[in-house]
This record gives sequence, structure tokens and C-alpha cells, in this order.
Amino acid sequence: MFDYISGKIVYLSPTYLVIENNGIGYLLNISINTYSSLKIDTVDKLLVHQIIREDAHLLYGFKDTKEREMFRLLISVSGIGSSTAIMILSSMSAVEVAQVIANEKHEILQKIKGIGAKTAQRLVVELKDKVVKILPEGQNIDIKYNTFSDEALSALVMLGFPKQQVGKVLRQIVLENQNLTVEEQIKKALKVL
Repeated sequence: MFDYISGKIVYLSPTYLVIENNGIGYLLNISINTYSSLKIDTVDKLLVHQIIREDAHLLYGFKDTKEREMFRLLISVSGIGSSTAIMILSSMSAVEVAQVIANEKHEILQKIKGIGAKTAQRLVVELKDKVVKILPEGQNIDIKYNTFSDEALSALVMLGFPKQQVGKVLRQIVLENQNLTVEEQIKKALKVL
């Protein structure tokens, strides 16, 4: 089992990267949050989780321990595979996912592609007590959430804006005001982008 891989990032995309170590290129599946913290042609260290299936040996890379811990918790839930876990961690940071689950905010989880009502409830029931270790010491659990609309994100990406940049802008807009409609989110984001 691998714990981490250090090396030069020779290829970087929002869903995976290739990190070269001693002449071997390792393909690591990553979340958008990990992607945004990395740069191509730099030497970096990524924490790794390996999944071995009949048809594939998969490696997942994480920039920090909280994200890897949350990934492991998510895939421990029946019905949540590694792809869905990465989708969740691309939508929110590990701490935000922990906050959403700790506060039983099913509706926020349901906005993520591939998460239905039953799966969201299962996530909350099975992980509510376990996510506490991911929250920062003494953190007030009841804070604002990253609830930006998938519709606003999709619309702005279709207009030609980079998904990573749009995600950051929408997160900031929602942190300032959670009660915005999709149209208001798009208008505010267009002023910034």
C-alpha cells in the first residue's frame, strides 16, 4: 500500500495528474480542490489511496490529510464509490463536507451529481459521528456552506469560463449571501470573471 508519492508533476488536469518518481509516471485521480493547489512542472508530494479491483489498480491523490480521510470515510458508505467520493470532494472541501454531514444538511449533498435523497441520508446517518475528527479543533459546526448552484456553474462554464475559476468565484459569492437565486449568482459572477 502506498502512503504518498513525491515527484515532478508532468501532467495536470482537473480530474487526474501524472507524477514522475524515479523514472516512473504514476497516474493519480484527483479532486478539483487538489488540482487547484498544484502546478505542472513542479516537485510536489501527494498523499495516496490505492484501490485494487479485478479490472484495475487505481491511485487517488490528495494534497492534505483531511481530504484523504474524508475520501476514505465516504467510500466506506454503501453506494458511494471512489468516483462519487471524488465528485463530492470536488464540490466542497473536506471540512465543508464534514460540516454538511455533521449538521445533517441532506439537501446540500443532493445537489451533487450522483447523490440522491437516500444516499444523502445514508451518508449523514453513517458518518455523522465520524466526521467530527475532520473538523478543526473548537470549530463551530454551524457555519455557512458552499451551496453554489450546479446550474450557475454549468451555465458559466458553457459561456467559456474555466470551471476552476468559476467554482472559486461562486463559492465566494455564496459565502457572502446564501439566498441568491441562480440568475443572481450568474450576474454577480460575470462581474468578477
